[in-house]
Amino acid sequence: MNSGTPVFEFRKVSAYRGGTKVFDGIDLCIERGANTAILGPNGSGKSTLIKLLTREIYSVHSPESSLLVYGRDRWNVEELRSRMGIVSNDLQQDYGRHARGREVILSGYYSSIDIWPHQQFTPVELAQAEALMQELGIADLAERKYGKMSTGQQRRFLLGRALVHAPEALLLDEPTSGLDLSATFQYIDTVRRLMQSGTQLILVTHHLHEIPPEISRVVFIRDGRIVAEGEKSALLTSVRVSALFDCPVEVVERNGFYQAVPGE
Repeated sequence: MNSGTPVFEFRKVSAYRGGTKVFDGIDLCIERGANTAILGPNGSGKSTLIKLLTREIYSVHSPESSLLVYGRDRWNVEELRSRMGIVSNDLQQDYGRHARGREVILSGYYSSIDIWPHQQFTPVELAQAEALMQELGIADLAERKYGKMSTGQQRRFLLGRALVHAPEALLLDEPTSGLDLSATFQYIDTVRRLMQSGTQLILVTHHLHEIPPEISRVVFIRDGRIVAEGEKSALLTSVRVSALFDCPVEVVERNGFYQAVPGE
């Protein structure tokens, strides 16, 4: 694990979605270099956590609370893009249906939805977009409209969009939800290569099978509270996962991957 300023740190953060309080003084710290999975059932607060980081919602102001990203509560957007890339389910659903594949990648330079006439791209940026499509195996889809792509193809283009700034860390929101086995394995292989080359992964999910071997730390979230955090092998056990999801679960591990099957 790298030392230094955490990727993000919540200190006594409270937040509402509509009229419902989701977090009531939550504390959470994700250290630099620690590949981490944040695991919890639906309704546990995972999507609220992501919306707080993307500034789609704001925490309740309090003298005791703070939400820091790389040590700052006010962000330089240009610098943040090069430090943390975020791919969320909301982004996938909201992205412009008529944007072509290449334009999805290029829009990452401006964090925009599609590209616009006033946006200019350097030869280096254009070449980087082409290289990313080749690396992600989607170069042949460069002219296809986003709305005509499969879910897996869309995910890979949005990953490329997040990677244009070569961020230090990636935050992925249930990245294989809706994908078939082939697309799931492709996506996980891609993410593993990124981690192996030095990109930190922060994975937010309720699926054990999405957690690759390179993940070392797991955080359990339930009912807006952090209920456990620690080493993956200590937390991904049948007893602890059963308690997290409030149902009998048998956790099976093979070659560093975990799977949940019904327990007795």
